Formats: sequence, structure tokens, C-alpha cells
Amino acid sequence: MGERARSAGARPGPAEVPAGVAEPLRPFLGVTAAEMVREIQALVPEYARPPESDYGRRMRWTVEQTVRHFVDALGRAGTGGDELAEIYVGIGAHEAREGRSLDGLQTAIRVSGQVACRRFIKDARRLDWSLATLGEIIESLFVFLERLAGAAARGYADARQQLATERERHRGRLRDLLVVEPPASLEAVRELAGAAGWDPPRTIALVALGPAMEDHAPVTPPAILADWHGPRPYLVLPDPDGPGRERTVDGLVRSRPAAIGPTVPLNKGAVSLRWARRTLDLVLRGVIPEKAPVVWSDHVSTLVASMSEELLDLAARARLRPLLELPRHRREPLVRTLLAYMESRDNAVAASERLVVHEQTVRYRIRRLEQLLGDMLYDPDRRIELLLLLHTWVRFPDVPREPDGTGGTSPRGVTRSARGR
Repeated sequence: MGERARSAGARPGPAEVPAGVAEPLRPFLGVTAAEMVREIQALVPEYARPPESDYGRRMRWTVEQTVRHFVDALGRAGTGGDELAEIYVGIGAHEAREGRSLDGLQTAIRVSGQVACRRFIKDARRLDWSLATLGEIIESLFVFLERLAGAAARGYADARQQLATERERHRGRLRDLLVVEPPASLEAVRELAGAAGWDPPRTIALVALGPAMEDHAPVTPPAILADWHGPRPYLVLPDPDGPGRERTVDGLVRSRPAAIGPTVPLNKGAVSLRWARRTLDLVLRGVIPEKAPVVWSDHVSTLVASMSEELLDLAARARLRPLLELPRHRREPLVRTLLAYMESRDNAVAASERLVVHEQTVRYRIRRLEQLLGDMLYDPDRRIELLLLLHTWVRFPDVPREPDGTGGTSPRGVTRSARGR
């Protein structure tokens, strides 16, 4: 390994090279650095900048400093390399902030080593170095360049981590900005989207999330902004009408209750989130059958009814009181039959298929309803109102419907048994 004995596995540094080697090299430092710069620029396209540009001057200065530090350290113990290492930490961080990989820098370091090796071989002939001395110089060069590459990698990793943290902070701010009321301007949204590295779509939809079945949040695609751990978690879904969007949401929410709100312009997320959450509330109440994810547009009539539950409850007690006075086991089949009959355009056969009963059963129940409700059953001015009342009656099983003797509402309560009726 050289003229001096070393322990097995030890790698020489510049200080272990024989003293006096460095002095004959000093007159050629500038020429060596210039050769390195030319070869780097020929092999690394992103470094091929004009020599008089700021980038070109900075590159030449860095190469010169690297060459000088290595030669100064030859045969000299205690020569610190911290200053040069910090330079390469900064270079690695710069590459990360520019969005580049370290491939270009690693190629530049390798090319510099090749140039140095060629020149050391020539110097060995010129200065009559022994083969052992030449080997120590070249091996110490590899150790030196490896340390510089390691410093650059540290700077790169630290900068990437910092950028990721900043980007996540911007993504969180952007996510919250998309659902504020009154809405933010499109200019503000797009500016923050740029800082967050998020490509702003034309439209979005909000997805309201129910309680999680798992403690950890799933891996979220970069295009989706997510609040997994807030008191009322939600997702921002870009271009919700595009292909495969519901499958994407389904894969994220898994068995978790979820509701997708309407598609809205980029700065109207609060509207979508409001209806997504109202839809989800009805899912959690058992009003809408649980199916993740539930789409708001499949339940418009139920959402409309939910906005005026108290009014519709009072109206049902006024309009449908004859039905309320019947025992539950008699009135519920009548109510469901009337709703199916009206939704089937007064077709008993179609209604029987929906209810899975004989059509004569439907006709019998309709005659009984005619006796109870009279002309209101076919009054065109009452038809929409009657449909809404029946829909609310059937779809909201957690609302007690027992007559209280005054025509008012009885106390409301949500129970497990009521949901299953």
C-alpha cells in the first residue's frame, strides 16, 4: 500500500502523502482547474454556461478552490476541509432547490477526478515519483472526492426535507383557502397553488369523511389535498368529473363513511364541502344507506327534505293525520305503497314490482288510502307537496311519528331500533 506501513483496511488521506509533493504542483493549479471546467461543461449539459456569466464564474471559483484545497492538504497534517465541505453542502442544497438530481454534480466530481489522475500520471514521470507515491496520491484523491460528494449529498437531503416541509405547509394553507367563506380570489388561490406545487384545476369537489377505522392515514396522491386528522376531515378532489375519480376516492376512504359534494369552481369549495357534510350527516343518521363514497347528486330530494325537517314534520301531521292515527303496522305499508305508486306515475303494476308485492295488494291499499285522504290523493296542486311529505316520512326513519293529541310534534330522538324499522 505504500512505503509506510498502514493497518489493513485503512484508506490514506492527503496528509499521508509524502511531504514535499505539493510544491511542484502549485504552478499548474490554474491550468488544471481550467481543464476540469472544460471537461465538466462538455459532459454535463446543465453546467455548460458562458464563462463570464455569474454561474460560470461561480463554477470556475469552486473548481479552483477544490484543486487548491487538495494540493494544500498533500503531506500536511491538520489541514481542515470543513470550509470546502460547506461549499459542497451548499451546492447540493442548490441542486435540490433547482429541482435537479445530484447526477450532474456527481458526474462533475467524477470528471474532475479523471482529469486529476491524468495529470498526476504525467507529474509522476516529470517529477520522478515512485509508483507507491503515485498510488497514495491517487487513492487519497478518491477519498477526498468521496468526502465532497458526501457533503453535497447531505446538503441535498437537508434541502429536500426542508422543501418538502415547506410544500406541505403551503398545501395545508391552500387546502384551507379553498373552503373559506367568503371565497378567496382566484389570483390568491393560484399564487398559493404555485408555492404548494399544486396544478390548479378548473373545478373541484369536496369529500367529507366520517370516523376512521384505522389510525394511520392512507398515502394520498399529490393531486389531492387532504385533511385526514382535523375534527371534520375532508379531501379536495381536482377535476372531479374526470375518469376514475370515484374509484380514486373509494380507494382512499376504503370502509370509512364518506360523501362527495357537488362540482364547483376552484374558489367555491365551501359550497361543495357544505353539501358533502350534510350528505355525510344523513349517512351517519341512517337516512341515506351507507355506501362509501356516497354522491350528493344521488340524494337531492333527501337533502332538500333535510333542510326543512321540522316544517315537513308539522305538515305531515296536518296533511296525513288520518294515517298517523292508524297503528304503526298498518300505516307504514300504506305510506310506502302510496310513495311507490306516485313515483310509478299511478301505475299499480310498476308499484307492485318496486314493492315486491302482488298488484292487487297495491290496488287494495290505494283504495284504502282514497278513503283516508280523500281528494288530496289526486289534487294536482297537492301532488308535489304529497310526494315530498311521503319521501321524508319513508327516508327519515329516526323521526318518531306518533300523534301527540295536539297536532304538534312529539319529542325527537335517534335510536338504533328506529333506524331498523
